[in-house]
Amino acid sequence: MNRKMWLPIALLTVALATGCGSQENASPEVDEHGHSHTQHAANGDLQETTASVDVLPSFLDNQDPVIIASYKVAGANRELLKSIPCFCGCGESAGHEHNGNCFIKEELEDGSIVWDDHGTRCGVCMEIAVVSSKLKEAGKSTLEIRQYIDEAYKEGYGKPTPTPMPSA
Repeated sequence: MNRKMWLPIALLTVALATGCGSQENASPEVDEHGHSHTQHAANGDLQETTASVDVLPSFLDNQDPVIIASYKVAGANRELLKSIPCFCGCGESAGHEHNGNCFIKEELEDGSIVWDDHGTRCGVCMEIAVVSSKLKEAGKSTLEIRQYIDEAYKEGYGKPTPTPMPSA
């Protein structure tokens, strides 16, 4: 291929990539099972939108029951996990703001959930979510849970996500 062909091909590639990128923010079509298309985040994590928190993503279909259970815990404790940091280093590598992001990228206005498969590969993420949930079940406040997690994971783990301290 001659050099004059490179520029038009490069420009076409950029235009196509830009157009595809803008489609990611469009409302996804959901199938009869409540699943929509999957996509990859910039860091390689697989993300899938489902109709609600009650519909788990299809990337969990062949996963270990412990992993599936951790996603159920994360879905049921979305508000709590927004106050709990993750200590696997995902704040820097994946841009996560809190432990909940290891499982759920975002909850859309219509109640649909954009799930993230990061948690399927990370024992630290799953452990923090499950331990936090157990402490909540035991009657601990969000602040007490946060203090416990901060202390338990302060040494020997990755840099925590930049999660604001809860007030109570």
